[in-house]
Amino acid sequence: MSQITLNRREFITFSAMAAAMLGFPGCASLAKNPRKPRPIAPGAKIRVAQVGCGGKGFSDIMAHKDEEVVALCDIDWNTKSQRITGNLKKLKEAFPKAKFYTDFRKMLVEMDEQIDAVGVATPDHMHFLPAYMAIMMGKHVYVQKPLTQTVGEARELLRLARLNGVCTQMGNQGHAGEGIRLVREWFNAGLLGEVREVKIWTNRPVWPQGMQEWPAAEAVPEGMNFDAFLGRASERTFSSKIHPFNWRGLQDYGCGALGDMACHIMDAAYWNLNLGAPTSVELKKIDQKSTVAFPKSAVVEYQFPARGKLPPVRLMWHEGGDRPDKPAELEATRELAKGGQLIIGSKGTVYDGNDYCNSPRFIPEEKHKELTPLFPPKTIPRVPENNPHKEWSAAIRANNPTGAGSNFEYSVPFTEMVCLGTMAILVGKKFTWDPVAMKTSLPEADALLYPKYYRKGWKIEDMTANIA
Repeated sequence: MSQITLNRREFITFSAMAAAMLGFPGCASLAKNPRKPRPIAPGAKIRVAQVGCGGKGFSDIMAHKDEEVVALCDIDWNTKSQRITGNLKKLKEAFPKAKFYTDFRKMLVEMDEQIDAVGVATPDHMHFLPAYMAIMMGKHVYVQKPLTQTVGEARELLRLARLNGVCTQMGNQGHAGEGIRLVREWFNAGLLGEVREVKIWTNRPVWPQGMQEWPAAEAVPEGMNFDAFLGRASERTFSSKIHPFNWRGLQDYGCGALGDMACHIMDAAYWNLNLGAPTSVELKKIDQKSTVAFPKSAVVEYQFPARGKLPPVRLMWHEGGDRPDKPAELEATRELAKGGQLIIGSKGTVYDGNDYCNSPRFIPEEKHKELTPLFPPKTIPRVPENNPHKEWSAAIRANNPTGAGSNFEYSVPFTEMVCLGTMAILVGKKFTWDPVAMKTSLPEADALLYPKYYRKGWKIEDMTANIA
């Protein structure tokens, strides 16, 4: 288990608030008598439902096409986006027996006895509530990154997942890949030496950020469940500049570039260096600060303490096209990729120029060739086909809550670290972090540990106490 300490008073308060917001009387009963997941009989298919289907949810649910897809939920089955329209059409053709919904609450209530597992690929602000409700009802969950928009939500999902014994997975697919395991084996073999510095960067956002005003109001498209899109967020007007893609840049719905990409690009350093919780986080640079959106670009510094025999680590995050200086080890003929990572050790530096650590190499290339005969045997278990969905399905069949590599025991503290970076961008100051007390050194940062807003009256009439 992770070393996260659960502040139960905070969790109980937050959980009760979430349950009340959902309008789900059965939550109180389930919290005292948790519903365990249904065992999957040998040879039986897992009955899967998906919340959020047009974007990343499309590939997520298609990854489970060999299981039994029983229900699909999306807030806009009539979207004008050509790409998403094509995806939704393919889903209807691929799963003609599935039931279709625009509200996940209604889907989970009506399909309760027919669902074993739930995927969540909604805007970030609505990751927590579908996952919370599904886990409460004894369903396994696969939640896209970032797991939640806030630290408090992430910790509550971990508490509830432990309580109900469900199998979980966060959708940072590189964690199931080959590259991250190679780096771990190299590091464990001492080929990097002491690592005290990590540099990570991305060209994101590739969507608008830094806007100073909310987009102009437009009419809600016919057939779109805009109420469900808003979910717990504040009452706002619809704009085609937000839905179906550009919501990421807005503070109400997304987590900006850091929230979108850090769970991918930081993964190799976070896992392999056993970084855990930072002692401090600081915004070092910002371009186009805004009260409604995340900035056009930013640089954030994380400081991690010594961990046992491992030394302290300084991790620098660059976004919006801002990149670290080119390292001296990189050949004159090569430039840093648009996104990537440098894990800098006393004996060697590993560079990877993509988002998922698919091709880590020591630099310069001559160094990699020299070290190749010294590479250790592959001792870290590999994921079949590097497929995180199959890894999750295997965990469900084995009834093994920690069977998937990015299960909540791992992905919650990782998400927590990422959320602290977005908090630093929003408050614009350095703060220290106490993971046990769950407290920073700034009141304005503490105010961001839980969602700032829950829209009054967002309830569903069909959600009754018969779910227990």
